[in-house]
Amino acid sequence: MIRPTCISNTDPVDPQLLRTFVAVARLGSFSAAARELGYTQSAVSQHIAALEGDVGAPLLRRRPVEPTGPGRRLLEHAGPILLRLAAARADVLRAAGEPAGRMLLGASPLAVTGPAAGLLARLRQEQPGLAIALRVAGRAAVAAGVAAGELDLGLVDGIAAPGDPLRLPDAGWLTAVELATQPVVVALPAGHPLAGRRGLRLADLADAGWIDAPDVTGPLPDLRAVAGTDTVRAAFGYAGADTAGLLALIAAGHGLALLPAAAVPPAGVVGVPVREPELEHRTELLHSHLTAPAALLAGMLRAARTG
Repeated sequence: MIRPTCISNTDPVDPQLLRTFVAVARLGSFSAAARELGYTQSAVSQHIAALEGDVGAPLLRRRPVEPTGPGRRLLEHAGPILLRLAAARADVLRAAGEPAGRMLLGASPLAVTGPAAGLLARLRQEQPGLAIALRVAGRAAVAAGVAAGELDLGLVDGIAAPGDPLRLPDAGWLTAVELATQPVVVALPAGHPLAGRRGLRLADLADAGWIDAPDVTGPLPDLRAVAGTDTVRAAFGYAGADTAGLLALIAAGHGLALLPAAAVPPAGVVGVPVREPELEHRTELLHSHLTAPAALLAGMLRAARTG
């Protein structure tokens, strides 16, 4: 008797097809993805069809273009997979011979303040032939850049409970070193009814309007997680990475934000300490493989570490 054989496709997914799928899902358009990736629209359609054939499930609805249930599940895996591939490629290239005389530092907006700016000046004095560039971006982009080898070092900041890790994307193998901590305050307009309080509980601000500024203060889901409530809502969206712009919006009454105490200016905005839950604003150094200049700066940052 011939027994039926179940054949399953265990071949790895082609990263090129996965990148195309991520681009289409993110942009919501086959034609826009084709322009971004430098393909024809027909090639993008063929990539998606081939990927759907590989995984054995429809991944995108066509009108409108959006992920199906299986497509959403694949997207959850796609980012870490592609990032780890980029990190592996960068690691191999570094092993073949790292470039000398240059260093690219990435930093989230609030992480570049404090000792980092002064230490960069000192490093330039000690290494006059070293070309240093700074890229300011959101913490997720900085972590991804370090993991992928695009950045030599990363400085990221965030709000967390003492002892808890910062909420960062799965970026593969990274070393995180705590550099500094600060008290967390609720940034309010100077004329706000709560501006005169000596302390606030986040639970008491569940009905307040917050400014959704993911690249400066962190995504609102992170705030909901640390506040322990699902009622935190956005009153205003801010897609910039400029701290001054966020403070101007707070001063004008567009919403509140959680910030480190040192980031609140002496006029226009008031910082009221968060009493409950216990939180801290933390700055961390991220690195993977250290080039010689990056190792020197990392050593300086560790030596200047404050708590």
